[in-house]
Amino acid sequence: MDFTQLGRTGLKVSRIVLGTMNFGPHTSVEDSHAIMDAAHDKGINFFDTANGYGRSIYPGRTEEIVGEWFAKDPQNREKTVLATKVYGDMESDWPNTSRLSALNIRRSLDASLKRLQTDYVDLYQFHHIDRATPWEEIWQAIEVAVQQGKILYAGSSNFAGWHIAQAQAAAAKRNYIGLVSEQSIYNLITRDVEREVLPAAQEYGIGVIPWSPLQGGLLGGVVRKENQGVRRLEGRSKEALEKLRPQIEQYEAFADELGHEPGDVALAWLLHQPAVTGPIVGPRTMEQLESAVRAVDVKLDEKALARLDEIFPGYKTAPEDYAW
Repeated sequence: MDFTQLGRTGLKVSRIVLGTMNFGPHTSVEDSHAIMDAAHDKGINFFDTANGYGRSIYPGRTEEIVGEWFAKDPQNREKTVLATKVYGDMESDWPNTSRLSALNIRRSLDASLKRLQTDYVDLYQFHHIDRATPWEEIWQAIEVAVQQGKILYAGSSNFAGWHIAQAQAAAAKRNYIGLVSEQSIYNLITRDVEREVLPAAQEYGIGVIPWSPLQGGLLGGVVRKENQGVRRLEGRSKEALEKLRPQIEQYEAFADELGHEPGDVALAWLLHQPAVTGPIVGPRTMEQLESAVRAVDVKLDEKALARLDEIFPGYKTAPEDYAW
């Protein structure tokens, strides 16, 4: 496994991030623990979760499963760079049980620590922008949590470029480091962050952690699987495939030319992009974890990267993308 710094911090993290969203709703406790064991065996030290994951069972169930794994062996926690999130409603529509008020940050963090059976989180992420809460309040709450030893770093998720700039300006006034990471949807098909989010991340030294790196499976060899009768898409996924079928067919053929699985190429492409720390992979099975790890060894030259840009065109940095 390759490692890199998380943004401008001194923290070393694996270039593949283990996502836990499927733990509980789609993957049993036993299998979830086995996948986390295997992730460590393969050198993956960066695990991502959220306080709302497991919602189809009940919010927080996924954090509990991770916490139960930590409780098995102290080494599990010591070897893990743990990231979780705050924002979504956890209990009801009662006031102050969601978003980024100082009150909800305090309560949600304590609840996450209890479920995770740990006394601190390495990376505490804002799951969404909260337009109603001033950054002065948010950063004060985070600074208190840092002083209490409950978190080490703060990150964001689903932020626009100007949200990152706003957050960092407010942090600078407090002589605080501010955001060190941003989780955004980013893959060969969905490349909107190239206009402003990636440039902002590079400017501020923020590590980008792409989620949905295979665009819901569309970049994982879906046409081949469909032809083999292994997988059949329905609903929005089927509509998306029909819209993109010519591009995806070209993509899968090019992956064959390279001698790699389509999913491996998609993950490897992300690892070649500026500011990207590592994509989040959320395996339901051990086989899916094995596939994700292979991507670290896939090297794409300039010719291959150019061909992928031809198949799935990206964006220039704003404003040049739409103006002069």
